[in-house]
Parts: sequence; structure tokens; C-alpha cells
Amino acid sequence: MESQAQIKRLAEELGKENLIVVLGASDIEGAEIAAETLTVGDPSFAGPLAGVSLGLPIYHILEPEVKAAVPENVYEEAAGIIAMIVDTEEVAKKFKAIREGIAKDNS
Repeated sequence: MESQAQIKRLAEELGKENLIVVLGASDIEGAEIAAETLTVGDPSFAGPLAGVSLGLPIYHILEPEVKAAVPENVYEEAAGIIAMIVDTEEVAKKFKAIREGIAKDNS
């Protein structure tokens, strides 16, 4: 709930167009729920984003675009173990679909 409030505040202060979100959870289903929360609002209707659609672009740390943007030693320290146990191609497909859904909703 606290993270939702912080992200909502940043989106209001900086503008949605100036933010991206990078999630790093190894629990991909949990990451998908977090992505949904930050795009279309809190599905539990319990947090600060209940009914609030931020439409933020969401990436997972395991996506190639993110990996390419992070120094290799930092990436290995932060995400190396997760990358060994999670199907990174599946993660990339799921998060790309989430972003494409946002783009469709915003057009």
C-alpha cells in the first residue's frame, strides 16, 4: 500500500509520461498483479490506486531492454539468480502484452 501511494504521488508530481516502472519480483504472477495495479488500478480496491488508472509503462528486470540498460555487474548482482530460475522469454512476452494493452487503451 505504501508503494502504491509513493508511485501515485510521483506520477502526479512528475507526470505519467516521465516515469517507467521496473519490477523485479521472482514471483511472476505477483509481478503481473503489481503491473495491473500500476496500469489499470488496484484490483482489490483496497489501496491508494483503487479505481486509479495510472497507465504507466511496466517492465520486468528480466526483460532484454532492461538488462541492456544496466551495467552487467550490477545486473548480475541484482537479478542474476532470478534469471536462472525464471523463464525470461515468458516474462518478456507477458510484460510486452501488458504494455501493448496500455498503448491500445491510451490511443
